[in-house]
Parts: sequence; structure tokens; C-alpha cells
Amino acid sequence: MLANQSKERTVSVLQHSAENTVAGIDPSWKGLYRVGGISAILYIVLALVGPTISVLTMGYFESTAEYGGLDFLRFIAANRFWWLFLQTLVLGTSILMIVAFVALFVALKHVDKINATLGVVISVVTQILFIAYYPVLLGTIYLSDKFVTASAEQQILLGTAAESLMAINNAFNPLYEPLMGVGILFFSIAMLKGVFHKSIGYLGIVTCIVCFIAVALWPVLNVNYFWWWSLFVVWFIAVGWKLYQLGKK
Repeated sequence: MLANQSKERTVSVLQHSAENTVAGIDPSWKGLYRVGGISAILYIVLALVGPTISVLTMGYFESTAEYGGLDFLRFIAANRFWWLFLQTLVLGTSILMIVAFVALFVALKHVDKINATLGVVISVVTQILFIAYYPVLLGTIYLSDKFVTASAEQQILLGTAAESLMAINNAFNPLYEPLMGVGILFFSIAMLKGVFHKSIGYLGIVTCIVCFIAVALWPVLNVNYFWWWSLFVVWFIAVGWKLYQLGKK
């Protein structure tokens, strides 16, 4: 009798463990789920909310919209610490997004390994490319430091170099953001098969579509094309909250 009861309990535990594994709730990954959830929320605060408030307060877009290289370097020289702090927040915090995406992959790999794998590969590579752009923007600080003490002739050359970096800056987003949207799409398709509520998956699919529309309208809307990020913020907060909940089960 006792032996049979023991076997039944063992079978029940194994079945419960298997169900959890299929659902993506593997107890051995709870810590990663929690860290991933917290990282997602921190990313929203540090990389998006904080810099947005800072940029609007400084009037950065308005004051630099028509800048040439010389005026751009003057602006950075006058706001050196702010510029460095801003770029560090926006670019350096991509590591938080990478952690969240890895946790999201682990949560989804049992329900849709193909889409979860494509999602994490594209998303992580995209963020690594974004982080790699950090030295380019640090280069503007180097040029502005040289600009302050340079002669008039040297300043013209430095201004030309700054315009080259600005061109790279303006050409980067049309590559980075669509790739980011594709990663969100694959993750969201996987979400439709379990673990996450389907509404989060559908929101992610819509976010990807809107991302491509916004980037296509970038030449017309200029910086206003950033409105698509509002959908991403809602989606990523929902993802982060769900990951955090998985880590507490």
C-alpha cells in the first residue's frame, strides 16, 4: 500500500514537472526569469523614459535639427557630460534587453523552439550591433574636445568629420529598428502557442508591422517616427512582468 502511494506521488510530481516544463515554467530557470523581467522594466526606465525626458528638457532635437558639423560640435562641447550620460543610458543599457530576450527564449523554447530561437538570435545580434555603435557617438565627444582648442582651419576639418559621424547616425536606425521588429515578430508568434497570454503575442505582431510603417515614413516624419516605440514599450513591459511572474512560481 505504502509502496503504491509512493509510486503515485512520484508519478504525480513527474507529471507536474513535465507540464511545467512544457509550459516553459522550468523551476531551474526561475532566477533567470526574474532577472529577465527586472531587466526589461529597467531598460524601459533607463534607456527610454529617462533619456526621453532629458532630451525634451534640453530641447536637443529642436536645437540640433538644422545643425551642421561645426554647430553640432559646439553643442556637444557645451553639454559634454549630458551628451556622454545620454549615450551611455541609451546604448549601454542594451545589455539589459539582451538579458530579457535570453530569458524570454528560455520561457518559450518548449512551446515553439524554431520561432523562439529565431527571435533570440535576431534580437540579441541587433542589440550587440546597437552597443557597437557606442564608440561612434563617443567619437563626437573626442572631436568636440579637439574643436575647443583648434584653429579656425582645423575646426572646419573637425566639423566635416562630425558631419560624417552624423551621417552614420542618421543611416543606422533604418537598419537597426526593422531588425528589432523582426525579432519581436518571431517571439510574438511563439507566444501564441503558450506561456504568455495571446494578447501579448498579437500586440508584438502589431508592433512589428507598425515599426516597418514608421521607419518607412521616417523621411517625412523625421524624429516623430519614434511614435512606434510607444507600442514596443507596452509590449516589453508586459513581457517583463510575465517573466517576473514566472520567476515567482
